[in-house]
Amino acid sequence: MKDLFDKIYKDKGPLGKWASVAEGYFVFPKLEGPISNRMQFNGREVITWSVNDYLGLANHPEVRKVDAEAGTQYGSAHPMGARMMSGHTDLHEQLQSELAEFVDKEAAYLLNFGYQGMVSTVDALVSKDDVIVYDVDAHACIIDGVRLHHGKRFTYKHNDLESIEKNLQRATKIAEQTGGGILVISEGVFGMRGEQGKLKEIVALKEKYNFRLFVDDAHGFGTLGKTGAGAGEEQGVQDQIDVYFATFAKSLASTGAFIAADKEIIDYLKYNLRSQMFAKSLQSQLVVGALKRLDMLRTMPELKEKLWENVNALQSGLKDRGFDIGTTQSCVTPVYLKGSIPEAMALVKDLRENFGIFCSIVVYPVIPKGLILLRLIPTASHTMQDIEETLTAFEGIRERLDGGVYKRLSASVAAAFA
Repeated sequence: MKDLFDKIYKDKGPLGKWASVAEGYFVFPKLEGPISNRMQFNGREVITWSVNDYLGLANHPEVRKVDAEAGTQYGSAHPMGARMMSGHTDLHEQLQSELAEFVDKEAAYLLNFGYQGMVSTVDALVSKDDVIVYDVDAHACIIDGVRLHHGKRFTYKHNDLESIEKNLQRATKIAEQTGGGILVISEGVFGMRGEQGKLKEIVALKEKYNFRLFVDDAHGFGTLGKTGAGAGEEQGVQDQIDVYFATFAKSLASTGAFIAADKEIIDYLKYNLRSQMFAKSLQSQLVVGALKRLDMLRTMPELKEKLWENVNALQSGLKDRGFDIGTTQSCVTPVYLKGSIPEAMALVKDLRENFGIFCSIVVYPVIPKGLILLRLIPTASHTMQDIEETLTAFEGIRERLDGGVYKRLSASVAAAFA
C-alpha cells in the first residue's frame, strides 16, 4: 500500500511545480496599501490592473464610512448561526428584496461566498436523472459544482452554438430515457477572455429544446446593461435566465453573493443549499455594506460611465498599437503574447520592476502552451495617465519579447526549475 502523500511528494501539480521560483512574486503576491489604481508591490508604487474593483467602491469614502459604522454597531459576528437556525434578520431580507428587484427577478437569496454558493446551487438544482450541459471554459466554481453531479454532463465548445445544440440533442435523448431534465450553464462574462456568453442565442434554443438556463454573471453584474443588471440585460434576455448568480467580490467590492429566480425556485433552493443551511449566516456588517454599495450602483450611474470611459480608452489604445486583445465584450482586457512560461516570468518581472505596472499573468494550463495572457481589469478609479503609462509600458515589453531579451533572461528561471 502506498503512503497517501506519495503523490504529493512526487507531483506538485501544473502550477505548484513552479512554486520555488514563482511563489511570493508571480503567485501569492502581496499588494499593499488602500485598494486603488496605484498600490505598493515589492517596495514600490505600481499601477494596479489586477483588482476586480470595477466601480471603484472598495476605497470610496462613503462606503468606508458605512462599513465602519456597521462594524461598530454589529461587530463581525452578528448574527450567530446559520440562517435557518438563528442567523436570519430583516437586513438579509431587505438586501435580498432589493437585489431581486435590481436584476428583475421575483426573489433572491444571499450566499456567503460566490465560489461556495455556486458549487452548492448546481448541486441543489439537479438530481441523478438530470443532465448538465455547460461551457468548456466555465469558471472553476461551476466545474466543481458539476463534479458533484451523479448524472450525465456534457461540455460544449466555448460559445459555439453548433456544439451547444449537438450536446442539447445528446442531453435530450438521455433525459427522455431517465425522466430527468436539462440544466444549461453559461457565464455572463468569461473572466479570462472577457467574452460575453451567447445568452441570447442560447435562450432562442428554448424553442427547440426543453431546458433551464443558469447564468454566472460575476463580471457582468454592475458593469453591463443599461442599469448595470448584467449580461442578460445587455443582451435583452434577462427575463429568460431561469437562475441568475452574481458575486459581491467584483462590482460591489465586498464579500458574499446571491442567486435570483422565480420565488418558488428560490424557496426550494434556500431549503436545499447545503453550503448555506449548514454555514454561519453572512454577517450583518457585510449585509449593510452591500446595501450601501447597491444603492450607489442604482443612484450613481457616473461610476459605470467612468468605468467604461477607461475601458474604451485602454482597449482602443491597445488595439491601435497592434496588440491582440481577443474578442472581449466586457471590461476584462486580455492581451495575448507568444512565449514560454519562463519568458512570461521574465516579462512580468520587467513590467513590474522597471515599468511599474502590475497585472495578472495567465499561462498553461489555463491557456494553451506557447501563449502568455496578461489580463488587465480597468476600474472607475483609473486615470488617463495610468492608461497612457501602461500603453507605453506594453510597447516596451513587446519590443523586448520580440527581440529575445526575455528568452535570454528566462534561462535562469528554466535552470532553477530544472
